[in-house]
Amino acid sequence: MPPADQLVISGAREHNLKDVTIALPRNALVVITGLSGSGKSSLAFDTIYAEGQRRYVESLSAYARQFLGQMDKPDVDSIDGLSPAISIDQKTTSRNPRSTVGTVTEIYDYLRLLWARIGQPFCPNCGKPIAGQSAEQIIDQVMDMEDGTRFMVLAPIVRGRKGEYGRQFEELRAEGFTRVKVDGELRRLEEPIELDRRFRHDISVVVDRLVMRPELRKRLADSIETAVALADGIIEVELVDNGQTLTFSEKFACLECGISMPELEPRIFSFNAPHGACPRCTGLGSQMEIDPELVVPDPSLSIGEGAIAPWSASASNYYEQLTQSISERYDVDLDTPWEALSQAQQEFFLYGTNGDRVHIEYKNRFGRRRSYTTSFEGIVPNLERRYRETDSEWSRERIEEFMSVVPCPECHGARLKPSSRSVKVGGLAINEYTDLPARRALDWIRELQLTDQERRIARLVLR
Repeated sequence: MPPADQLVISGAREHNLKDVTIALPRNALVVITGLSGSGKSSLAFDTIYAEGQRRYVESLSAYARQFLGQMDKPDVDSIDGLSPAISIDQKTTSRNPRSTVGTVTEIYDYLRLLWARIGQPFCPNCGKPIAGQSAEQIIDQVMDMEDGTRFMVLAPIVRGRKGEYGRQFEELRAEGFTRVKVDGELRRLEEPIELDRRFRHDISVVVDRLVMRPELRKRLADSIETAVALADGIIEVELVDNGQTLTFSEKFACLECGISMPELEPRIFSFNAPHGACPRCTGLGSQMEIDPELVVPDPSLSIGEGAIAPWSASASNYYEQLTQSISERYDVDLDTPWEALSQAQQEFFLYGTNGDRVHIEYKNRFGRRRSYTTSFEGIVPNLERRYRETDSEWSRERIEEFMSVVPCPECHGARLKPSSRSVKVGGLAINEYTDLPARRALDWIRELQLTDQERRIARLVLR
């Protein structure tokens, strides 16, 4: 092979390389293999790539080199036939439990952008297409509240963004506003409000505080118009008595159900962000639940023989006393196999006595008999409560032995909020598209029927 077609490395001694001399063909795909620690990375990255980068930096002006820093020459006698080099480092896959093939490859980022730009929102409740509400329609819905209802008209100017927002507070004070709601807390603008710029914040301006009555319409209209102008078309109405917040939007709202949709933006389709993640499973799509079949792994045993695994492994005699009391209260034979008990008898132990109190007698350490009455919450709720409340890692691991992973009952594994699952492109929600096999997903993209305007908007994303 002519020397011009070769990359010749002579005397490479970087790291664990022992005076290696090798010739590699240029304009070819070269694979370097070997055992772990044999020097593959030292040859490819720390010798060939490092020398290529060093030569490139030295070709720049002195002014440019001062920003790039001095690069050390690798421990090698010579490298001939070397071109400017680029390095694509190996990347380990994420261990985030929310990661999917789509998020790791960043394909999902393009999908979120596509659904945010050309998606058609539908009502999560009735399934009808959602359109923007006018100010008059918003006023009509608020006026339907009962007389005497106390409420506040809010303009959400910051939603889940980092910053201090000191200048915004000063501008609001200068415009005559007196109160803001910051991260759920009502604050007066005349007092100093200091926010940590490292954390995300929600800030809503209190435009007006009102009590519903028939002659309120004119003042309500002025307040809603002010809120619309401040928050770019989004209005919040908070009921003072129960804290419920109604969200209205000039952009997306169901006229039948009154449900408003947030503005379509990529983050509401992300199960890694609170704006889009299902609140029940926090975007995981599944959750750990106590499994009755793991609580009673061998139903052929009786309760007296230790059928209830969490109790049989306990050193405390409390559960023995409780078992005896429940059996006497509800006429349960402790020597009957678990599988032979009626469903109602099994549920007394699994899910509790439904508020009924049972009488428990025991002997204390002095041999005196004592008694008390208590209600029993059930093994399953008891384990779930202890799992949530404990700070002990050992206790959590012990309880996890009786848990299994089940799909989230709210999103059924889709990971997203109902509002995010209700936006469709080509008749599919984003979670329905990501459930498709890869070949079918590619065919769907190629066959997607769009209007001329939608195709102009989505052209680069689709490509």
